[in-house]
Amino acid sequence: MLIGHIKALIRHPVKSFQGEHVPKTNVMSYGLYGDRSHAFLDETRSGKYLTITQFPEMAAYRARFVGEESVEAYPDVEVTTPEGRVMKWGDKDLIREIENKSKRNVTPVQYSPSHVPPGAIELENILLVTDASLIQLQEMWGKAIDHRRFRPNIVLSLKEKTPFIEETWLGKRLQIGKNVEIQLNSHCERCMIITVHPDHAERDPSLLKMIVNEREQIFGVYASVIKTGEIEVEDEVVLLD
Repeated sequence: MLIGHIKALIRHPVKSFQGEHVPKTNVMSYGLYGDRSHAFLDETRSGKYLTITQFPEMAAYRARFVGEESVEAYPDVEVTTPEGRVMKWGDKDLIREIENKSKRNVTPVQYSPSHVPPGAIELENILLVTDASLIQLQEMWGKAIDHRRFRPNIVLSLKEKTPFIEETWLGKRLQIGKNVEIQLNSHCERCMIITVHPDHAERDPSLLKMIVNEREQIFGVYASVIKTGEIEVEDEVVLLD
């Protein structure tokens, strides 16, 4: 059954940095190509990543790949700081800035284009939200909502605008375009990260409070990859039996 089409594709080359909207990308076994493939290890917490939870201003750093996707090596990652300074991933000045602002020692890490481990990409491979649910959530909150707050990989435009219908699809599969299939597995339980504005990192706790009270703290659904391939904005999405 045709349920809609892809409205936006977002990948996050650097974990907890603002992601990039792309017109098309490859879906790998771990999710969208290069999603959370680069990260900072927080040396004050053994084996843990530095994230927006510890350092909210991370949300205002923008990261994007510059070049063509390749399974052999990533394109360069370009980072734009909140002040507008442009640096490359691994730049010592970038590492120094993150350490000074976060007041933590960090170590940059990156993973293979063909494999990003669990934990870097949260609980599952892909996070999906729908336009109808975003509109309803905005009405419930009473303020404009930027979908980037929720850090989705896919924004799905529904043919029939039924808010939160995606939550009824758990255990089912979606076909995107001609080849890609994903399986919807679980709700996304929200945390303080959604309270941080993606442009200037100012916080508004009322959004999380509303979702806790009105939505049992959930918004969006996690999915795993069943069949890999290329997808693009405007691709049709079919709910499989």
